[in-house]
Amino acid sequence: MLFLPELTLLGAGLVLFFLSLGQPSNGRVKTVAITLAAVTFFASLLCLRSEGFLFYSAYKVDLFSQLFKVLIAFGTLALLIFGAKDSGIKQKTQPEYYLFLFMSVLGLMMLVSSVEMMAIFVSLELSSFAVYIMVPMRKTSEEKGNQVEAGIKYLLFGVMATGLMLFGMSYIYGLTGTTQLPLIAERLADMYTQPAAIVAVMLVLAGFFYKLALFPLHFWVPDVYEGASNETTAFIATLPKIAAVAVLIRIVNLISGEGQAIVNVLMFCALASMFYGNLSALVQKDIKRLLGYSSISHAGFILVGLLTFTPLGYATAIYYITGYLLMNLACFLVICTVSEDGKNVAIEDLAGLYKRAPILSLTLIVGLFGLAGIPPFVGFTGKLMLLLGAFNQGHYLLVILAAFNTAIAIYYYLSIIRITFCTDPEERQAVAIGGATKIISIFLMIAIVVMGVFPSTFISMASKAVTLLM
Repeated sequence: MLFLPELTLLGAGLVLFFLSLGQPSNGRVKTVAITLAAVTFFASLLCLRSEGFLFYSAYKVDLFSQLFKVLIAFGTLALLIFGAKDSGIKQKTQPEYYLFLFMSVLGLMMLVSSVEMMAIFVSLELSSFAVYIMVPMRKTSEEKGNQVEAGIKYLLFGVMATGLMLFGMSYIYGLTGTTQLPLIAERLADMYTQPAAIVAVMLVLAGFFYKLALFPLHFWVPDVYEGASNETTAFIATLPKIAAVAVLIRIVNLISGEGQAIVNVLMFCALASMFYGNLSALVQKDIKRLLGYSSISHAGFILVGLLTFTPLGYATAIYYITGYLLMNLACFLVICTVSEDGKNVAIEDLAGLYKRAPILSLTLIVGLFGLAGIPPFVGFTGKLMLLLGAFNQGHYLLVILAAFNTAIAIYYYLSIIRITFCTDPEERQAVAIGGATKIISIFLMIAIVVMGVFPSTFISMASKAVTLLM
């Protein structure tokens, strides 16, 4: 039972591998992929309360890790359902595409349970290299092969981040003589005034700054978001960030607020991410690039929660990244459905969407209002709790500047909504929506509102999960 979700994903990979040996129809491949994702989701739910250690204590199964696995499995299932057309993926390589997708999900699930540095490294690379291959698998379109450039940039930045992380891990091993995170926490406790310890922790964090699209390892985001297919971008924008938050909580918990130099650097990274992401998003015309810059800003907000170094702050960060998952799924559901033949969607392409597809326009407005931090949606509640936690810890300047960034973000989110609801369709055709897409759309809207209005249930579960780390 401890390893059941991961074993399910391994079995899914084998099924898709054997499918790739033949010439199955695209519809059959997609049906198999959705079925396997559903089985993985139910396996993750079944193991939610499992506890134990595997692989000589390098792999910890507890409520903390299993909660993240449920979120990852749900995100995978939702992405596969609302991306049913798969119009942006080469038809001949769809079995291989899903194979790599499930292997990346396997890496992410292993990552959230890893409590040993080598296990973290192996899991991170498994999740990353699969996505490096997925990005160029976009079919050739008017983007003129930008998917290849995007894949190369994603790979190069990923290799650089991995190199920095490995260098930091070698420093930590040299300082502590162990690769186990619990032992590292004990032995690093009195070393945070040493430059070597500061450099080591920051270099390790760099590997996950890359996954979370946090300054200064964020430069890959807009080009990769634009060049990858809509379905792949939706994956990159959501699931790896969930796993990155899980590992960042584990690593930041090693610091426990004692290393003031590290805290100052993290505060600078959070503010730089907010300002760079929001100011750059103001001038974007492609909605995926806009959401890419937006993700950089939201990464800064997540870091605010981690800087509290309290169980409630960590629980709030989990709550926020869960809401971020739902809000981004809502936005990318609209992008994947509106897109014609897998093409990128410009903001102006959403003109008159409220007439062409009312349910999609409503889904988009709920997702964007949530990302903007407007009540009563989950984005507002999450930002409010993050800022209150930072305020209670005395980070007054950080709170003021974060609130200012929220005001900046409202402008470009509302500009999309204005085009969607306040412009004429201009002879654009109505958008066809499948039944499964409608169900997912309605579910996401309800979840975004319910989590925003009633956050206590999820916060209490997240708080219980986080106490296992302390």
